[in-house]
Amino acid sequence: MSYKNQNIWQLAREISIEIHKMTLEKLPKFELYESGSQIRRSSKSVRANIVEGYGRRQYEADYIKFMVYALSSNDETLDHLETLYETNSLTDKDLYESLRNKIILLGKKLNTFLKILRENNKNT
Repeated sequence: MSYKNQNIWQLAREISIEIHKMTLEKLPKFELYESGSQIRRSSKSVRANIVEGYGRRQYEADYIKFMVYALSSNDETLDHLETLYETNSLTDKDLYESLRNKIILLGKKLNTFLKILRENNKNT
């Protein structure tokens, strides 16, 4: 099995690609290096932390730590997205809602995954 088979990584990958495209195609130029850069980095951090955690899965505490990092980066991505929409830098309501829903779903999946990891860690 590979991290690429994990549903959370697949969703994180999809979100990071959509965020990347959104920042290049839908935001004003002045946001390209400001909030655009930050939301790209935070969305890519989610998937990177899932990969790093998976690579350390034999060390359960490390695995949990990197999943917490992934969840934190996901929360940061949501906050950046909401700020872009609230400040009218992102005006495409359908795109905003679609991305927001996916980010929230990923957060729920990461929370569930963390709960399972923590329960397994207690039982060992």
